[in-house]
Amino acid sequence: MLGLVLGTAVVAWGADLLTKEWVLASMAEGEQRAVLGELLQWHFVRNPGAAFSFAAGSTWIFTTLAAAVVVFIVTQVRRIRSPLWAMAFGGLLGGTLGNLTDRLTREPGFFVGHVIDFIQVWGFPAIFNLADVFIVSSMIGVVLLVLLSIGLDGVRRTDEPKRQRAVDLDATQPLDPEDRP
Repeated sequence: MLGLVLGTAVVAWGADLLTKEWVLASMAEGEQRAVLGELLQWHFVRNPGAAFSFAAGSTWIFTTLAAAVVVFIVTQVRRIRSPLWAMAFGGLLGGTLGNLTDRLTREPGFFVGHVIDFIQVWGFPAIFNLADVFIVSSMIGVVLLVLLSIGLDGVRRTDEPKRQRAVDLDATQPLDPEDRP
């Protein structure tokens, strides 16, 4: 699964990087372009904070958190045996690396760089980028996998072990009422 995690991460990070470089090369900061009328627009902004430019003066915190997410994923990647978890972790890793790259390499400087955002969707109050799309999509996937009780090994956890335990007990031992099938 290591290959799937890394492959997904590279695709996410690469797509994010390429689109940001395209925006920097073809648009002026603050410029808006209609793509699908008002439904979808490109709107180039530099974001010093988190979503909705929240905590703009605390860029270093988001850089540190992004680095921690990368370290966490890298330490967990060998445990993954599920393609769904591999894609979720890969998308999260690639998206996090995309925004972390901005924090480390963009103006105003190392560790406090502003993230390039450019996607504006009608009715949605934030402007975002492909890294954000990968992060949010991956986190939705993680939540679904957890809600479905699917482990990193791809096995769905149910109450089956409790029932199986009753079957495995020695027949000469009295069964606890909770252990009866």
